[in-house]
Amino acid sequence: MAVGVGIDSGGGKQYEGRVTPFVIATCLVAATGGLIFGYDIGISGGVTSMDEFLMKFFPSVYAKEEFVHLFFSLILNLLSSLVASFFSAATTRKLGRKASMTVGGLVFLVGAILNGAAMNVWMLIIGRILLGVGIGYANQSVPVYLSEMAPAKIRGALNIGFQMAITIGIFAANLVNYGTAQMKENGWRVSLGLAAVPALIMTVGALFLPDTPNSLIERGMKEEAREMLQKIRGTTEVDAEYDDLVEASEVSKLVENPWKTIMEPRYRPQLVITALIPFFQQLTGINVIMFYAPVLFKTLGFGDDAALMSAVVSGLVNVFATVVSVFTVDKFGRRALFLEGGIQMFVCQIATGALIASVFGVSGDGAFSKEKGNLALALICIYVAAFAWSWGPLGWLVPSEIHPLETRSAGQSMNVSVNMFFTFVIGQLFLSMLCHLKFGLFFFFGGWVFVMTVFVYFFIPETKNVPIEEMNRVWKSHWFWGKYIPDDAPGLANAHHNNNA
Repeated sequence: MAVGVGIDSGGGKQYEGRVTPFVIATCLVAATGGLIFGYDIGISGGVTSMDEFLMKFFPSVYAKEEFVHLFFSLILNLLSSLVASFFSAATTRKLGRKASMTVGGLVFLVGAILNGAAMNVWMLIIGRILLGVGIGYANQSVPVYLSEMAPAKIRGALNIGFQMAITIGIFAANLVNYGTAQMKENGWRVSLGLAAVPALIMTVGALFLPDTPNSLIERGMKEEAREMLQKIRGTTEVDAEYDDLVEASEVSKLVENPWKTIMEPRYRPQLVITALIPFFQQLTGINVIMFYAPVLFKTLGFGDDAALMSAVVSGLVNVFATVVSVFTVDKFGRRALFLEGGIQMFVCQIATGALIASVFGVSGDGAFSKEKGNLALALICIYVAAFAWSWGPLGWLVPSEIHPLETRSAGQSMNVSVNMFFTFVIGQLFLSMLCHLKFGLFFFFGGWVFVMTVFVYFFIPETKNVPIEEMNRVWKSHWFWGKYIPDDAPGLANAHHNNNA
């Protein structure tokens, strides 16, 4: 048996090493990349509902807030994020994960400065495009960095640090919007300009981060990679893990075009799941809640200030519920959280739809009593909690840990692109759907949650505690995906050898 390798209960490897303060610190710093995404999500809805902002930049459509919101928050930002994610895949692979994070932070910082200082609509547009590019780079590189640095036994918890940062960013933005909404002048400048704070945190942090052993080997720096692996694992007995990383790198070097390679049948499980998870994540309806929370709560009968405060409450629930996933994802596994969260979201959405139907009916006439308004808020918070410990963090974790090195950067770019594309599509359609479906909108998203929960049950295998370069054995043992994995796939021969050792 190779030095430094053991056997886990699932028949695969467990490498030597311990959870070091160094790896915890690096992962926490890297996870701050989620702050820029979360802050951007949270700040957009509040800013585009400020009269001063609308009157300055869009006076001719001042009465059509929905148009401005979609234009400002979705089209520019999300499409630029989508495009940037493709370019960031090349940066991440050729220059390293650290380089992509640094680029993302710097570009987002420039965009935040332009938005906060905007004197005309073109400064605003250019700033929004740069924010989207920064988000695309961060969302592509940070989850990959976390999955590669973390020991297998706590990979889930450390990777979820990214989602935790997103929720903190959303919550901070909600608080900022609540405060700046009370300002008589330049409240929107403060909200937009403060985006520079998470950008600075990410950029400065990335400058001091080491690159992952996987990335160092991929770029030919093998001795540096061994030293880094010893440092993050807290032991010199890293031969087994190091050899597996080198083997993965050798396979990766044979791949000239990761985008073409990922389409091959042997990568079909990773391709399908990487495409469907972000697609399903958006069809939970969460971004409808997060983007439109102030408008939604106002529509449900809360006043202007109460609507913003209710959005703050749901944001706080989002943060604390994400903590739950940090402590449970490596204990109970990804499937358990997916399934429990799906069931809880389904129940809440059906109940919310029924409650709204009972109050407003098809005509839309009616008003919430205080009791029913509070019940609606409670149901939405329970729904947000379910998302926050299931599809929220797992939507970033699972795609980042299931790909072999040769398709990892391309796979994560696909995850980001699909996520951004369907965020854009749902944002475009939301208001029209709300007008036509009314309370049926909750039934619509509830139906999709049912579908995705069934999909998880049958098609997503458990990946907890499996070393990232050993993931092929998970696919090979699956009742459906196993037929796509060749017998000589990396990780399978080694696992078989070690089981017989």
